Amino acid sequence: MLTINHAREIILGVIALTSIALISSMWFTIDATERGVVLRLGALFRSAPPGLGFKIPLLYSVTKISVQTNTYHWKMNSYSSDQQSADLHASVTLHAEPDQVAELYRRFQGLEQLVKRAVDPIVKQQVKVVFGQYTAVRAIQKRADLNSDIMRAVTSALKDESSVVIESVQIENIQFSDAYENSVEQRMLAEVEVLKLRQNAEREKVQAQIVLTQAEAKAKAVREAAGAEADAIRLKGEAEADAIKARGAALRDNPNLIILVQAERWDGRLPTTMVPGAAIPMLNISKQAQ
Repeated sequence: MLTINHAREIILGVIALTSIALISSMWFTIDATERGVVLRLGALFRSAPPGLGFKIPLLYSVTKISVQTNTYHWKMNSYSSDQQSADLHASVTLHAEPDQVAELYRRFQGLEQLVKRAVDPIVKQQVKVVFGQYTAVRAIQKRADLNSDIMRAVTSALKDESSVVIESVQIENIQFSDAYENSVEQRMLAEVEVLKLRQNAEREKVQAQIVLTQAEAKAKAVREAAGAEADAIRLKGEAEADAIKARGAALRDNPNLIILVQAERWDGRLPTTMVPGAAIPMLNISKQAQ
């Protein structure tokens, strides 16, 4: 049976626990990666910086909002400017502006709702608009330009949302249809074949130029050799002509020189047959010499 003393002890215990709960709820802490939004009877009152804070229990409450960087992902289908269908995987990295958490809460009641209601439709719209300005080939080859253009488009469209900061926008993957992928592969193979043919043509051109150069060099060598030989023959002829001319002049100036040459070349034998009345050579020479 519950006595008055037991009832008093229970009531005192409840009061003590309630007092402890009320006292403990008067304090709150905000981490460095968060900002606090203080509500008074559910209405926005002020923002709270990191650290220890004080509030009146039951009258005030605190909602914490992360200001850390977060990345959100989207999947969507879009068309390039040359009407190629593609599945796009996009990501946006952002964080809540620490000084604007009160405004963020007032409009969206939290970062997730801001992303869902403000960022999501803008990203889907701008990614499709910008991607539609690129051909399929250019979107693949100029991925950095595509990302930069989408980043500018998204940040421009969200410039009035001061409570969020867009850090980056990326197209992580572009998946075209199988038919287009096959056509690209075939085109690449054709381009490789054309490049190979061009290289072969250039190599043959170089080889032909080498052969031509070698032929010209050989022809030049032959011409030079023929010229040298012709010069040698000409010089030899000129020398022989000069010798004959000199000998003729010597004979003209000294008629007895021919007799001397004949005497030097005579072997001492007389002819075995003679024409009647002809002179004996050496006797004739002797007579002329006298």
